Amino acid sequence: MAPKSDIEIARAAQKKPIQEIGAKLGIPSEALLPFGHDKAKIGADFIKGLGGRPQGKLILVTAINPTPAGEGKTTTTVGLGDGLNRIGKRAAICIREASLGPCFGMKGGAAGGGYAQVVPMEDMNLHFTGDFHAITSAHNLLSAMIDNHIYWGNELEIDARRVAWRRVLDMNDRALRDTVTSLGGVANGFPRQTGFDITVASEVMAILCLASDLDDLQRRLGDMIVAYRRDRSPVRARDLKADGAMTVLLKDALQPNLVQTLENNPAFVHGGPFANIAHGCNSVVATTTALKLADYVVTEAGFGADLGAEKFMNIKCRKAGLAPDCVVLVATVRAMKMNGGVAKADLGTENVDAVVRGCANLGRHIENVKGFGVPVVVAINHFAGDTEAEIEAVTRFAAEQGSEAHLCRHWAEGSKGIEALANRVAEIAESGAAQFAPIYPDAMPLFEKIETIARRIYRADAVLADKKIRDQLHAWEAEGYGDLPICMAKTQYSFSTDPNLRGAPTGHSVPVREVRLSAGAGFVVAICGEIMTMPGLPKVPAAEAIGLNAAGEIEGLF
Repeated sequence: MAPKSDIEIARAAQKKPIQEIGAKLGIPSEALLPFGHDKAKIGADFIKGLGGRPQGKLILVTAINPTPAGEGKTTTTVGLGDGLNRIGKRAAICIREASLGPCFGMKGGAAGGGYAQVVPMEDMNLHFTGDFHAITSAHNLLSAMIDNHIYWGNELEIDARRVAWRRVLDMNDRALRDTVTSLGGVANGFPRQTGFDITVASEVMAILCLASDLDDLQRRLGDMIVAYRRDRSPVRARDLKADGAMTVLLKDALQPNLVQTLENNPAFVHGGPFANIAHGCNSVVATTTALKLADYVVTEAGFGADLGAEKFMNIKCRKAGLAPDCVVLVATVRAMKMNGGVAKADLGTENVDAVVRGCANLGRHIENVKGFGVPVVVAINHFAGDTEAEIEAVTRFAAEQGSEAHLCRHWAEGSKGIEALANRVAEIAESGAAQFAPIYPDAMPLFEKIETIARRIYRADAVLADKKIRDQLHAWEAEGYGDLPICMAKTQYSFSTDPNLRGAPTGHSVPVREVRLSAGAGFVVAICGEIMTMPGLPKVPAAEAIGLNAAGEIEGLF
């Protein structure tokens, strides 16, 4: 019997040695630092030597707001990369690494699915090449150095009440959101209230994904503000002399990882900030390297276009000098029905009216992405229960929005099932139709940037922020941080801050309960609603179903 589950399909993959995958892009074997036979890091010297090579076409894959019905954004990214190679294009994909937290929680892995996967899937979803562990270690080294400095006399006069640097862990653990450290007496330091974030929310993760090289990495690490003195003046990581050691820990992690798809096409997998609490894009180093080696690069941005794509455009592209040539917006008939009010248990029944109602969510994303000046194509990720009438409803709606939709069967058929979309995306990318521009200028005041995102992307009536938050933003502007972009931390499930409000809501407000300055990464984080920077596990975590079978193979990982 043919394998059917994602993990069975991945296990049956006919992988090629990673040197052969590198050769497809002209990467010599001596420029690869192998991790086993099927994954490798690309050497920094080779990347530096690429110099001023012309860049290929950049294609962004994003999606509607996620629902329990599933959308398949990573699956479509992988499938489209394979599809472009199938039609004779030299293409590579760029995606993020997986966090252990969601793998053992409820989201699952991040390697695609069906016959559109990146392999080795098990390695990618677990420890991979150790990048996340390096980020966790570098981050927590700085935490230890802060407390150690205070213990040994506090020469920098850090106000222990104003230490902004929390610790991190690559796991969902709600018990660590708020903690007290240094209990137990004088020898253990000065007790203070602090907490943990998940590693993907660390500013070190954001810096790794935005840095251009090791020098830029160390400069950004040094710029991080970790605490304040009693006079409110900032203390930076370089003041603690932590930036050098942190860079050493991150030296190998900055080098992009090369793996392959099921169809043996090159895939760069590097970095992993979440889009609901961070900026949601793979590393600049991986993307720019791929663009110099391939004629087409397919990348993704996390969650729906209101989060991932917005940050890809306003943060990553702005800071890295990138400009997408085409955007693919992933949707499913099932998700349209859920947005139209259908319960998950009833998704198998045809309901064209619900599809039409749910398309409002799709329409708003199309309009938003067009607002950045980039052409949008809709990829209908096919599920077996979709009916012709439902598919036609989505196709017709996309056309009415001045876009177009293509039915894609890459999950079941691999590159063959997405060939039509690949041809159309290549045609649009080559046409030069994109006129990319971010939706706000650098010089706009910080609070107005937050309002611009809330009004133009979320369609909110207002942003609710108390005087303390507004005063903090004004203070940062006075200190020279006014030109930074905004990174919104918000639920991924809705345009609003209410995760239960599906579709295309209007008449809502966006409450900002906290702002954080990420001076090293180069953005200001606005934390909205009830979003948490340390998630918790669900009632029945995925970890309960993960284990080894009698043959020593991993089961339950998806």
